[in-house]
Amino acid sequence: MTDTPLDFGDPADLDRLRRRFRAWLADHPLPERLPDEPVPVFLHRWHRLLYSGGWVGLDVPVRYGGQGLSALHQVAISDELGACHAPGVPRIGYLAHALLEFGSEEQRRRWLPRMLAGDDVWCQGFSEPGAGSDLAGMSTVATPHEDHYTVRGQKLWTSYAQYSGLCLLLARTDRSAPAHRSISAFALPLDRPGVTVRPLRAANGDDEFCELFLDDVRVARSERIGAEGDGWPLAMTTVSYERNALDTGHLSKYGLLVERLRRTARERRADFPDGLLSEIGRCFVDYEVLVAHARRRTAERLGGQLAGPESSIDKLLMTRTEQRLYETALKVFPEEQLRGEEEEGEERAGASELFGDYLYSRAASVYGGTSQIQRNIIAKRVLGLPSGD
Repeated sequence: MTDTPLDFGDPADLDRLRRRFRAWLADHPLPERLPDEPVPVFLHRWHRLLYSGGWVGLDVPVRYGGQGLSALHQVAISDELGACHAPGVPRIGYLAHALLEFGSEEQRRRWLPRMLAGDDVWCQGFSEPGAGSDLAGMSTVATPHEDHYTVRGQKLWTSYAQYSGLCLLLARTDRSAPAHRSISAFALPLDRPGVTVRPLRAANGDDEFCELFLDDVRVARSERIGAEGDGWPLAMTTVSYERNALDTGHLSKYGLLVERLRRTARERRADFPDGLLSEIGRCFVDYEVLVAHARRRTAERLGGQLAGPESSIDKLLMTRTEQRLYETALKVFPEEQLRGEEEEGEERAGASELFGDYLYSRAASVYGGTSQIQRNIIAKRVLGLPSGD
């Protein structure tokens, strides 16, 4: 659905997949969210419905519960969902690929089928109070013993941990090693003794984020994913899917709004104040640059290239595109902002979707890694600049 088509693979094959998915969506529309139903419960119902149609894990091998297709097939489904403003393919896909890349055969067979089916609900334990989204600065420690680790520390901004059964947890296992080579990953059951989950209620009433307290939690060595020190590359694999606007379906959603702005600019050119046409032009340029980078990352993945710190560039581009696009759109369509403000506090279904998207976009430079941290990663790990310490 993006303006710039995907040129990889067999276009006819992808077109057939898209048409088949659209037909399925027509017969299985997005269910209504029930009164007082928590967002993650609603999204889990949507997850189950998509899985029942065979639309989850398209690029995961069949022996692990997937469809055995390519990354392009999964990207095409995400693109279609974004174009119809439906919630994207469940984000466990990020974790699934981390398990595929770093997990043992036994771990893949144990966890992946249940993860894809929605039988197990996972969350990510990455960010920390003292380090924020700077993974290299984490202080949570997993102390090794003969057959297990004991984990002590705290995680913050762990989305929907109170609705999850398992957590992909990062902890430092070698305090003497360089920061990026001292982190390991674990699959932590959240009902384990010593684990405390505390939801954080935001000003708008949502409890998406949680604190996670870990007090000498025992974790088996068999629950470590990959070798000791694999936590950083595993995390990069995870966030590379989270930061690719094609994987998330954001690209098609942005594309629809960009086209709406272009069409309105042609129709109402004389009504716009000075500079607004230039702002719309910058939105178009941002979008096209993001399209090019998303296509590049997809091509690299298809070529077998592992994810690296370059995904920080994608995060910055996606943030810039999203924030400028929604800010400009509200200038072009101010009546939607007024309607959103009037309906603030009422049922979300009646509020302005554009206004809600604008409000959420303001957090894009914080969640998933702040823009400052992303620039530091690019400077140090992509450009090789000195730290300045």
